[in-house]
Amino acid sequence: MFLPKFTITQNILKNIGVIEACKEVITHAPLIPVWEAEFQKEAAARMVHYGTHLEGNKLSFSQAKKVMEGKKVVAKERDIQEVINYRNVIKYLEKLEEKSKKEVEYTQSLLRKLHRLTVIRILEKGRSGKYRKTKVVVKEGQTGKVIFTPPPAIEVSFQIEDFFDWLNSKKGSRVHPVLRAGISHFELVRIHPFVDGNGRATRAFATLILFVEGYDIKRLFSLEEHFDKEALNYYYALQSVEKRDGDLTKWLEYFVKCLAIELEQIKEKVKKLSLDGRFKDKLGRQIALSERQIKLVEYLKSHEKLIMKEAKKLTPNVSEDTILRDLKGLMKKRIVKKRGRTKAAAYVLAG
Repeated sequence: MFLPKFTITQNILKNIGVIEACKEVITHAPLIPVWEAEFQKEAAARMVHYGTHLEGNKLSFSQAKKVMEGKKVVAKERDIQEVINYRNVIKYLEKLEEKSKKEVEYTQSLLRKLHRLTVIRILEKGRSGKYRKTKVVVKEGQTGKVIFTPPPAIEVSFQIEDFFDWLNSKKGSRVHPVLRAGISHFELVRIHPFVDGNGRATRAFATLILFVEGYDIKRLFSLEEHFDKEALNYYYALQSVEKRDGDLTKWLEYFVKCLAIELEQIKEKVKKLSLDGRFKDKLGRQIALSERQIKLVEYLKSHEKLIMKEAKKLTPNVSEDTILRDLKGLMKKRIVKKRGRTKAAAYVLAG
């Protein structure tokens, strides 16, 4: 039976502590629904873009966001399809997360389902959701350098079965969810059960474990961004296991650290919004703002003033009258104030 080998080091303990502290703050922060939805939308965009870019997708972040919004982008059809597919994978994870832990079973069928969603219109149906029958090698997405050679095809089904036996066992369930996600991430990458789409399906499965086992953190995080932006460190961490005779410690230290860094950043952003008196009424309740109003306020947080010309750039496709209504709403809520009475009037944050 598969039995992961690792040591709980001080680095792992420290960052698990950071994760728990951030989780507590973020989960209980009184974010208004529209703000939370905006952050979730941004996190999903980062997961999709960086998760596909890590595998060699050429779309920029802005292009990927446009594709996710159903807008046309001039690019290779495969790159566009990969983004569409991975967005659908994230949507599927969100549906599963709404179920209780007892309702979601970690099965090979679930892994194959995630793979099928990942490779729609990319792999032929005969290979979609099916374990590979050929030899493959794992390459670094940006350079094409061979990193390691996964086990022979004949071993795939046996090793996958061993992995799921451990994941669903009492012994496996006693491991901390963040470590379970990290172990699953590595082991599925190592086995590389499919001919293509392994990285995306693997990271989706690891994310699902976090979602289901209480670490969805309001779905505001994206590990993929850290993996992609420091791809060499990501691949070195994966390679460390083989170099250390199957010991997962260094990989888990890296995995846990990435999640801790990501959640620290989110925590600070959430705390700033939650504590900022401008966004609360006299009773201390958070004030609801529209998506356009949030953009206007965010601009003013880093600029001395806002004029209509800049407001139009921030909120395209709406009329000047609509922008004025948004600004009047912010004035009524005493978040901004107006300077001047003509069309050249400027808006500033209220003191």
